[in-house]
Amino acid sequence: MDIQSFLYPKNEVAYLTTSSTMKDALDKLEACQYTAIPILDANGLYFGTLSEGDLLWKMKATPGLTFETMHEIPLVAIKKRMKIECVAIGADLDHMLTLAADQNFVPVVDDNRVFLGIIRRKDIIEYYTRNITD
Repeated sequence: MDIQSFLYPKNEVAYLTTSSTMKDALDKLEACQYTAIPILDANGLYFGTLSEGDLLWKMKATPGLTFETMHEIPLVAIKKRMKIECVAIGADLDHMLTLAADQNFVPVVDDNRVFLGIIRRKDIIEYYTRNITD
């Protein structure tokens, strides 16, 4: 078993780009019903992960910000309160499992940090639940 076996590929994952706005993020999170979403740069490199909490804290910290003006806030101006680590596709499975213990999903990248997809903690738990033997 390797990391590739757990990969939920990029073409099936909702994500944002660094050129997105706060409004874009809110709309995408609502549409896909995620609580956090990967961010990619213009070259498809993993940039980070944005959470619903990041949006709420930005609203709290920005006097006068309303739903009508969120399109003026660039995504890159929003502080990410949690650092979501990514894992290389060729990394050791134990490294991925360590990250998954603290994250709902683990972004997967190639050797150049190009985003390939995610590994969902749910899929890991389901796999190990099915394969546990007494």
